[in-house]
Parts: sequence; C-alpha cells; structure tokens
Amino acid sequence: MSAIRITELLGDGIGPELRESVYAVAEAMPLKFQFIPMDLTLENRESGDRDLFDKVVASMNDTKLSIKYPTITKTVSPNGIIRRKCNFSVILRPVISIKGIKSHFTEEVFLYIVRVATGGTYDDPGRMIGKDAAVSIRIVERDPCRQAAHFAFEFARKKKLRVTSSSKHTIQRATDGLFEAVVAGEGKRFPDIKHNVELFDALLAKIILHPEDYQVVLVLNEYGDFLSDMASGLIGSIGTGASGNYSFTGDDKVDIAMFDPSGGTAPDIAGQNKCNPAAILLAFGMLLDHIDRYDLGHDLRVAMLGAIADGECTRDIGGKLGTREFTRVVVDRMKDKLKK
Repeated sequence: MSAIRITELLGDGIGPELRESVYAVAEAMPLKFQFIPMDLTLENRESGDRDLFDKVVASMNDTKLSIKYPTITKTVSPNGIIRRKCNFSVILRPVISIKGIKSHFTEEVFLYIVRVATGGTYDDPGRMIGKDAAVSIRIVERDPCRQAAHFAFEFARKKKLRVTSSSKHTIQRATDGLFEAVVAGEGKRFPDIKHNVELFDALLAKIILHPEDYQVVLVLNEYGDFLSDMASGLIGSIGTGASGNYSFTGDDKVDIAMFDPSGGTAPDIAGQNKCNPAAILLAFGMLLDHIDRYDLGHDLRVAMLGAIADGECTRDIGGKLGTREFTRVVVDRMKDKLKK
C-alpha cells in the first residue's frame, strides 16, 4: 500500500499538541500516511528564509494535500499568503450542531458554508484620504465566483441538498450583482439542484429563526467570514470548526486542498494538555473525505461526536479530559468501529 503524502504546515501555540492528536488518529487507521513537515512557526518565518513560502507551495503542489495547524499573524497572515500563492478560491466550512455541547440556541444547525476565498475588501487594506477619511476597494472577480458556485452545486448534488446564495445585490449592484449573476449562470448546469437567493442581512435572521431551511449556503468573502462565526456561536463553540480550502484546474477539478481548524493558537493554554483537538480531527476527517475515504472520515466523526455526547471530552465543551486523554478515547472508539 502506497503512503498518502500530506504536506504538514506546522504552527504556533497549541499546534504541536494538535499535531500529536492527528498522528495518534492517523496511526490507528488502515492507511499509510507520509507527513511532509514545513515549519511555519513565527520563529522560523522570522528567521530570514525568503524562500520559505515558495518551498511550502512547492510541496503543496507536489502532494496536492495539506493539513495546517494554527499560526500567529504578527505582520502578515500566513493563511493569506498561502491562499494567494496556491490560488485558493473556495473555502468549505461545515457548521453542524454537536450533541453534548451546550448552547443557548436550541434548534439544530446543519450548514455547509461555501465561501469565495478571495476578493471583497479583504484584498485591499485601504488608504487614508486626508486626515479624516479612509477608503478601500471591494473586488469581486468572475472566476472565483464561478468556481465557488460550481463547487457548491456539485457538493449539493452529491449530498442531495439545496443551495442558497446570499449577498446584498440590491444595494451592491455591481459587485454582488456580478456574484449572483455568475451563480445563476452556473446553476443552469445543475437543473436538479434547488437554488434560491436571500439578501444577506435577512439570511442571518432567517437562519436563527428557521435553520432547517438552509443547507448549502454560498457567499462572498466577508459574508462567509461573518456567517461562519455566527453559525459557530449558534452551535455553542467556535473551537469545533474546521475548513477545507481549494484551488482548481481549468476543468473545475480540485487541484490543491488544504484542511485546517478555524481556531487560533491559544497561547494561554499551549503546552498544558488543555486544548480541544476536535477541530483539527474534523479537518483530518474532511481530508479523508476528499481522498474518497469517506468511510474512515465517517468513523472518525462518529467516534469523536459519540465521545463528546457522552461527556468524554475536554473542559471547554463540558468534559474533564485533557487533550491526550480525549484523543485516546476517540482512537479507542474508532478502533472499535474499524473492527466491525
């Protein structure tokens, strides 16, 4: 059996502990993995290696698979650099209620947020106009919108779900209007998939009122950022979120895929066996899905979600276990499933 080669982007803070959890899970699976480490810690980024990110991207182009641990943003964002250099145009963020995690919101949330990963105002830091005004340019490009739309509709077809695209196209007629026009055009290629359009401010309220009405939600860059955090708040934990980042070939096939947790480096608990590895394990599950081992990704998720539901989890989500102990519970439960 040939090993599955994965570029591993090392991070700061709790990164080493999350890495330990991933390795424990990977070693328990009936697959061989070859992790190719690339050091993106702040210390190494500040060491003066001007070719560091070129080496990272070369490895990612070689393996086509990557898992990334949280990194500190001091002056520039490593995520931003990687997204630009790898041409990531789509981010997939599942946000799903987890039994056992307490939340003030009682309804079940089952969302797949597909976010255009480029453009908006995030690509332009802006500039001052005189002393009392500032301006930034909001950029929306056709190709990333079309790639995100194609990804969303194809994803919805595989899972037999509905697609909702959302923006402020009635106000932002040029930028958001272009987005909705591109989505509508791509939707014609998927006549079997139900597609409706919502204004973004109304969408936020409606998801809270009737979350069951929304499944795959397709949005522009900033909107996806806002929506992901809001939805994570509804399920009671920002720390259980994972994302997939994708670039594409000319025929709309995924080229490079990178999977990472949505949380930060948590320096206040780093090295103390306190961090919650749920997000990085969900990210690893997404990687397994991507390489057509949904069976193993499913087993990992069932094992981890079952442990959380039974209270065998870390303190931040109501349990009493440390990082290693929670990981061991997940591994043991997963092994039991693999034997069946």
